[in-house]
Amino acid sequence: MQKIIHRSADRGQVDFGWLKSRHSFSFGQYYDAQKINFGALRVLNDDQVAPGQGFGRHPHDNMEIVSIPLAGTLAHGDNMGNGKDILTGDVQIMSAGTGIAHSEYNGSKTEDVHFLQIWVLPKDLNIEPRYDQKSYRHLDKNNKWVTVVSPDQEDQSAVWINQDAWFNLADLSTGANLSYSLHGDANGIYLFVLEGTVSIAGEQLERRDAIGLYEIDTIDIEASRDAKVLLIEVPMY
Repeated sequence: MQKIIHRSADRGQVDFGWLKSRHSFSFGQYYDAQKINFGALRVLNDDQVAPGQGFGRHPHDNMEIVSIPLAGTLAHGDNMGNGKDILTGDVQIMSAGTGIAHSEYNGSKTEDVHFLQIWVLPKDLNIEPRYDQKSYRHLDKNNKWVTVVSPDQEDQSAVWINQDAWFNLADLSTGANLSYSLHGDANGIYLFVLEGTVSIAGEQLERRDAIGLYEIDTIDIEASRDAKVLLIEVPMY
């Protein structure tokens, strides 16, 4: 087993007033040579955007971009004609492929929006850009994994990603144990604690701490107190 610990307090930080963001990996003004990526996982930004503010239209290419609102509403628009609100409990993905331009704004004039912006390196380059979004607000995640992003195009319950990657959410009760089995021995998992406290691989993780593990087949997670977690499985090589 290989292990990497990313503590919440050690993340990169920017504060532009309208935007407060913590970076798990090197991004923008924040650079750490030891935190470029975890396998195909390139960016995990924990963003807070003030009411009515946001990111104006800007381009991307050849990147899988996942947005997960944690509180509030994110208003999305792009040059493919998509204009949608992404609500807390939704998961959105864009395959930037040959090129896409989009904007993301706080959909509220009174409340902050908190969301995760996650980038994954694509499996195939220069594909046709695409957009998808699904709601998981009403699904039971109590002490079980819910797969919200999957490379299986036949899986209608998850949004499709152009990479051999899986995103999973779970809500754990105090004392609960949950196991996860990887899809391939060339993969690793990056566990990000949204809320609460968990124990994994001999480590205790608090709110917004993360751990990367690879050269494993399965892993067990125990909640020291009620917790919400995001587990991302990605190729390491």
